[in-house]
Amino acid sequence: MMPSGKEKRVSRRDFVRLAAAAAAAGPLLRFPGGAWAREAGRKTLRIAKWAHFLPEYDRWFEGVLAREWGERHDTEVIVDHIPVEEVAARAAAEAAAGKGHDLFMFPWPPAQYRRHAIDHTEIYQAVSFRHGNVDRLGHKSTFDPGTKQYFAFADSWMPAPLCYFEDSWATVGMPLGPLHYGSLRSGGQRLRAKLGIPCGLALAPSLESNVTLHTLLLGFGGGVLDAQGNVIVNTGARTIAALQYVKALVEDAGSPQQLGWGAGGNVSAMLARKTSCTINAISLLRAAEAAEPAVAAKIRLSPPLVGSAGVRAVPHVTNCSVVWKFAQNAAGAKQFLTELIDSSKTVYEQSQGCNFPIYQKTVPDLIVRLENDKRGDPPYKYKELKDALHWTANLGFPGFANPVAMEVWNTFVVPRMFVSVVKGELAPEEAARAAEAEVKRIAERWRQA
Repeated sequence: MMPSGKEKRVSRRDFVRLAAAAAAAGPLLRFPGGAWAREAGRKTLRIAKWAHFLPEYDRWFEGVLAREWGERHDTEVIVDHIPVEEVAARAAAEAAAGKGHDLFMFPWPPAQYRRHAIDHTEIYQAVSFRHGNVDRLGHKSTFDPGTKQYFAFADSWMPAPLCYFEDSWATVGMPLGPLHYGSLRSGGQRLRAKLGIPCGLALAPSLESNVTLHTLLLGFGGGVLDAQGNVIVNTGARTIAALQYVKALVEDAGSPQQLGWGAGGNVSAMLARKTSCTINAISLLRAAEAAEPAVAAKIRLSPPLVGSAGVRAVPHVTNCSVVWKFAQNAAGAKQFLTELIDSSKTVYEQSQGCNFPIYQKTVPDLIVRLENDKRGDPPYKYKELKDALHWTANLGFPGFANPVAMEVWNTFVVPRMFVSVVKGELAPEEAARAAEAEVKRIAERWRQA
């Protein structure tokens, strides 16, 4: 058939020239007539990733790490960055629909999606040949002892230390900041009276309040579940003591504004010097070093506050990835995760020290780096994190991360319990009973499922 007047026959030489130019511009080829087609045989890997607290890390992850991996494996890698506060809803929607991304990267253990996830044991086995066995935090965050399978793969995590202003606390004779919950309240009370600056623990439901209040509950010897999965949130006097403490802390040393903070509210308050301390990942300090160096120079870090049960904190982030059973490119997703560990040292560097390695051998000089940080002022301020793995417990502690514990986490049961007491809506005993009833309903629903 002869071409019409509107059509022109493309010579072999022209076709090759056009195809080469299009290939140089990207993974898609534009053919004459305006039609688009993927390169023959080229695969696609779709990744959903929670949006890192430092945007420059995500730019590196997508623009360098994922792109170079895709070039090596003849794969177009598409990365979607999802705000932390939207992760739970987006993941639930994909699981319910049975379609979406190939790989979903969570900032916490996704135990409730174990039925929708592949068994990640083979990924751990492949990594172990090069980097040894997964550490305690990664294992207890992704292993299901009931099925003896891994419902996710952990590659990095973020500690949650106390961040405080050294100069502010020095005015009340505490240049090393508060060391235990008692001194946080007494010193914070004097500091607020003297300088008008409240202490700034996150309370309103958010990732930050989840981390803060689960940590506080552990410090007081309480918890949500025991090692066997029994509900213990209202067992004994420990939760009541924690609730009473937080109410008194806000009244004596806090601020009503704490109850209105959204995601990252405690970080914004610290950077504006509107609060004297908070619990957060070191992304807070990194943000200050970039935007307000003079403010950053006054911020110090310390391990978690000492409570009646000792020193213990939950991670600010446990980076856990799921390869969905419905993934279109499960093989590529597994290969990506396996090779991601090879880049752990670069991940640590590009995250500016926020992402600690799950496999310790991948960053063998971690303690040396913490003791002489290139961005720190002074450079030794990060050394307080050198024992972070020892004082950090997995979500679900003392047991494993499980669907009940993670639904409690994602629905902010613990922050809502504390806020109801701080606002005076419920007495501590009433709030503990209400939380217990809610956790038991969640547990029963999962038992039936």
